[in-house]
Amino acid sequence: MRIVVHGAGGIGGVIAARLFQSGHDVVAIARGTHLDAWRAHGLRLQTPDEDVVLPVPVAGDPDEAGVGDDDVVLLAMKGQDTVAAVADLPPGTPIVCVQNGVANEREALRRFEQVYAVCVMFPTTFIEPGVVQAQSAPISGLLDIGRYPHGTDDVAEAVSAAFRASTFESIVRPDIMRWKYRKLLMNLGNAVQAVCRPGGTRPIVARLQDEGVAALAAAGIDVASEEEDRERRGDLLTVRPVLGGGERGGGSSWQSLARGTGAVETDHLNGEIVLLGRLHGVPTPANALLQRLANQAARERRPPGSMTADEVLSLLA
Repeated sequence: MRIVVHGAGGIGGVIAARLFQSGHDVVAIARGTHLDAWRAHGLRLQTPDEDVVLPVPVAGDPDEAGVGDDDVVLLAMKGQDTVAAVADLPPGTPIVCVQNGVANEREALRRFEQVYAVCVMFPTTFIEPGVVQAQSAPISGLLDIGRYPHGTDDVAEAVSAAFRASTFESIVRPDIMRWKYRKLLMNLGNAVQAVCRPGGTRPIVARLQDEGVAALAAAGIDVASEEEDRERRGDLLTVRPVLGGGERGGGSSWQSLARGTGAVETDHLNGEIVLLGRLHGVPTPANALLQRLANQAARERRPPGSMTADEVLSLLA
């Protein structure tokens, strides 16, 4: 089984590096200055225990990578890029969504029969082209997987085994979307971390999550409990500074603003709650506000932390 990691930034780049280190047949797909630096110098992987440059094969698009029906494709790009990414993949390819949010699997299922969801608990950083950081060691992250919308099969088992052989913990779950909806609630704070300077943000995050719980309940969506999540995590993730790279600055949305990409995945996180609220008659003003503020910050290429918590709270009031 060859694994194609499509969208090899922080999450995808570390997965590709770890699979490569464990001897799996893997090729990554990257773009822009990240692709240029990777091709010129290899992929630099920084963790709390090592700082290495790896000759991980990389391509600029699926055609160059030679993607075929016998490959398994891991999607690791941000949610706003999923539709464009899957348009160029062979229709018989198994698609594994290693992404935040809950909309990517549905988009993939429109075009592919075999679609898999992964619940990503995995602290990484991608700021500098050609360099990816994994902040937890010796376990890099938790990558539980299941078939979408439910069930398991041999592909899910094989991908999970590859993860487990490559510094990850992975369980095959027939109810994987319950876990992804729990992660969605946790990711609602990503926009706050991106927009606000540290300090005083807890009331904002609590309001976002309260709205999320209400919207999911109104939609009749089953969500893994906080207790289940705590039990799953246990003490498996140990976040420490990486060699040669210092401490982690922030999560995925924070990193998108730090890189000045011009886009952020908030529409697929807070925007998912806003959508459910509008469909089921649940007010979600806090999520709608943070969705708008994060998108505005991305479009204007502002750095992370351009507002204070008090400024955001005053807009909510």
